[in-house]
Amino acid sequence: MYGNPFFWLIHTLITIYIWLLVAQAALSWLLAFGVVNRFNRAVAVIGDFLYRVTEPALRPIRRVVPTFGGIDVSPVVLILALMFVERFLFYYFF
Repeated sequence: MYGNPFFWLIHTLITIYIWLLVAQAALSWLLAFGVVNRFNRAVAVIGDFLYRVTEPALRPIRRVVPTFGGIDVSPVVLILALMFVERFLFYYFF
């Protein structure tokens, strides 16, 4: 299915970005519940990296999609959109 290097690259980049979104969501929950210490240097660096990578894509979605009882569903919406784009491209070109 991914014989074309261009499609393999798109698939790999989308997959990596989805995992970064999952990591950002998990870290935000761990910080919210006090499981990890936000003042730990490693946690701060990882959190800053994940925020800088994911926030530009999540910010427009957060403006449109409301929070449900304090739960941010924008990562789920973005993951679904990325999966749709990936499937659409592969369906259209194959």
